[in-house]
Amino acid sequence: MARLFGTDGVRGVAGRDLTAQLAMDLAVAAAHVLGDAGAFAATGRRPVAVVGRDPRASGEFLEAAVVAGLAASGVDVLRLGVLPTPAVAHLTAALGADLGVMLSASHNPAPDNGIKFLARGGFKLSDAVEDEIERRLGDEWTFPVGSGVGRVRDAYGEANRYISHVLTTMNAALDGLDIVVDCAHGAAHMVAPEALVRAGARVEAIGARPDGLNINAGHGSTHLEKLQQVVVSRGADLGVAYDGDADRCLAIDHTGAIIDGDRIMAILAAAMHGEGLLAKDTVVATVMSNLGFKLAMRDAGITVVETAVGDRYVLERMKSDGFNLGGEQSGHVIMLDHATTGDGLLTSLHLLGVMAKSGLPLKELAAVMTPLPQILINVKGVDKGKASASELLAAVAEAEAELGETGRVLIRPSGTEPMIRVMVEAASEEHATQVADRLADVVRKVCA
Repeated sequence: MARLFGTDGVRGVAGRDLTAQLAMDLAVAAAHVLGDAGAFAATGRRPVAVVGRDPRASGEFLEAAVVAGLAASGVDVLRLGVLPTPAVAHLTAALGADLGVMLSASHNPAPDNGIKFLARGGFKLSDAVEDEIERRLGDEWTFPVGSGVGRVRDAYGEANRYISHVLTTMNAALDGLDIVVDCAHGAAHMVAPEALVRAGARVEAIGARPDGLNINAGHGSTHLEKLQQVVVSRGADLGVAYDGDADRCLAIDHTGAIIDGDRIMAILAAAMHGEGLLAKDTVVATVMSNLGFKLAMRDAGITVVETAVGDRYVLERMKSDGFNLGGEQSGHVIMLDHATTGDGLLTSLHLLGVMAKSGLPLKELAAVMTPLPQILINVKGVDKGKASASELLAAVAEAEAELGETGRVLIRPSGTEPMIRVMVEAASEEHATQVADRLADVVRKVCA
C-alpha cells in the first residue's frame, strides 16, 4: 500500500483524495501522536494546536474537519485563519503550541489541497513520526466528554505577531526601494504587502485578490510572466513572487530577468559571510543546485554541503551540523536563525536588505554567480530500479570525464513515477544538450 504522507504532508484533490473524513481521522491520530491527547486526566493540562490555511475554497471544510478532530480528542485549538506556512510554523513555537497544522497544496492548482503537521517548536515532522500518525489512523479511540473536550477560538490577530517577528530580523530599512510583489492569490496576500510597506518599501501588490479558486492561476513563483511585465513597465527596482503558501520566493530584477533560488542563496550567503554571520562559512544546497552556484561559493571561500532534493533534507542537515543558511533552486530558502522552515517573506526582506545596505541593484548582486547551462531530460516509461546498472554508470563516468570541472551529470530516479531524470550542466548549452541526449539514449536502452 502506498505511503499516505508524501514529501510535504498529505496531498491530493480535495473532496476526492483528501476527504473531510480523512482530514478528521488524521487530526485525531496527530492529536495522540504529537499532542499526547488523552493525558489531560493525569496532568490537568490540555494540549494546544494552531491551525492555519491558504485561501483555497476547500480549505474551509478541511479546516472544519481538522478542528473537529483535534477538539474531539481533547486538544484546544487556535484558528489562525489564512496565513503562510512559515507563519504557522513560527506561531506554533511562539505560542507554545504542542502541534501545528497547515492546510495547503503549495504551488498546486486550486482543486488540490494538503495537510502538513508541525511538531513542537514549529519543525516539520520526521518520516518516522509521519509513519506513526499513519499507522494509528485505524486505532479505536476513547474520546473525552464534558470538560475534557477541546475548546476552539479564533486567533486571527496573531498574524501581526508573525509580521513583527520577520521585521525584527532585519538590519536595514528599505526606504526608497520600489518593489512589485506577486502573492499568487495565496496565503501571503495580506501579510506580505503589509510587512514590506512597514519595512519602508514602496509596494505594488499583484496576485493579491484570492477568491478561493484562483490560487497560483497565472501568478506566483511558478508563473512569473505577469510579474516580469509589471516590474519592467513600472520601472520598479525588482519584483518578488511567492507560491501559494509562501514558503518559497523567486525574484525579478529591474530588466525582467529571473533570479532563482540558487542566485538568491548566493547573494545572501555572500552577504552573511562578509558580515561574519554565516555559520561555519557553509551553505546547504541540494544536488539539483546549479554547478555555477557551487563554483561561485568556492571562489567566495564558502563551503557547499549537498543533500537529497527536498527542503526537509536541507533542514535536517542544517540542524544536525549547525548551519544557518540553506535551500533549493526552486526558492525554498531556510534562514535557521530566524525560521524553522522555508519562508518566502523572510527571504525577500533579507534580499531587499542586502540591496538597501549595498546600494547595488539586484542585477549586479546576482552577478556573484554565473549559472551554467543546465539540461534536464525526463526519460519516461523505464525501470527506475535499473538506474545503478553498470553500463549506465560507465556512461556517466565517461561523460563526467569529458566535462571535467566545468560540468556535471546527475542521474536521478523519480520518487513517484516510472521515470529517470537526466541532468547535465556544461560550459555551453550545446555541449550540455549533446551529453544529456547521449545519456538519455543509454537510459532508454539499459533501463527498458
